[in-house]
Amino acid sequence: MYKADLKRYEKMEYRKCGESGLKLPAVSLGLWHNFGDTGNFENMKAMCRTAFDLGITHFDLANNYGPEAGSAEKNFGKILKDDFLPYRDQMIISTKAGYTMWEGPYGDFGSRKYLIASLDQSLKRMGLDYVDIFYHHRPDPDTPLYETMWALSDIVRSGKALYIGLSNYDGERMKEASKMLYDLKCPFVINQNRYSIFDRGAEKSGIIDASISRKKGVIIFSPLAQGMLTDRYLKGIPSDSRIKTDGRFLKESSLTEERLGKIEKLNEIAKERGQSLSQMALSWVYAKEGVTSVLIGASKASQIRENVKMLENTSFTDEELKRIDETAL
Repeated sequence: MYKADLKRYEKMEYRKCGESGLKLPAVSLGLWHNFGDTGNFENMKAMCRTAFDLGITHFDLANNYGPEAGSAEKNFGKILKDDFLPYRDQMIISTKAGYTMWEGPYGDFGSRKYLIASLDQSLKRMGLDYVDIFYHHRPDPDTPLYETMWALSDIVRSGKALYIGLSNYDGERMKEASKMLYDLKCPFVINQNRYSIFDRGAEKSGIIDASISRKKGVIIFSPLAQGMLTDRYLKGIPSDSRIKTDGRFLKESSLTEERLGKIEKLNEIAKERGQSLSQMALSWVYAKEGVTSVLIGASKASQIRENVKMLENTSFTDEELKRIDETAL
């Protein structure tokens, strides 16, 4: 029977989601990759145990994580039942709906029909009565924003989620949604967006500044740019890398000579800081004003242990930040 490390909370830093009372760990574990039907279940269990023992209380899912869609939630539900039910009240479990989940006109985007049905399915797969955070996964251009926000508010009122989050929204649309959720007295606390040394889209879209102005938290996904902000590709592409095993997101063509040259230079800056490249990349995101937590993915427990070490150095000099920008952009 799994028993969590008694000193786990001494190993992690926690920040509030904006002005809310909810705190998230500096590092959260995303189950986007390696938790579907193609993964090894014992390895999944080992990663969740390692994460929790390091003080990672937040586990982030979505209805369509797999492959196949829904399988990550199903596998996580088994892990919860086997290991974590005694710790449920010490965990933050989130899921999302917004991308295509099933056939027909009711299986994606942001209608009331889809969101409520999807969350019911997610709860069943995980064996839960509620999730801590339920996200709308992407804006819907065809459904009135108020319908989506009203559905999210009613989901909280039903007791099936404690808090609401928005994912992949830009600053202006988030402000509009935030006003609606405030009027509905719905606890909207966090935005989830992509951001990294290589990808500054969250700055350009205004979501970070808008989150600060609206006193909402920000959690970042893909802080390692799908693995490019690591040293694993500097000596070639490993046979077990995501490029070789799952080319849906990171493609071999992305690793141009120019990009590899930038990775090499960033790796040298990280060495000077006494960090691995992945640790520096995570620290860089976490040091950004307004950021609450960084979401990491992993294929093995050792990667989680390595990445959490980023907390040993989360400050940057102006010169370091300048060198990183000059190298990456």
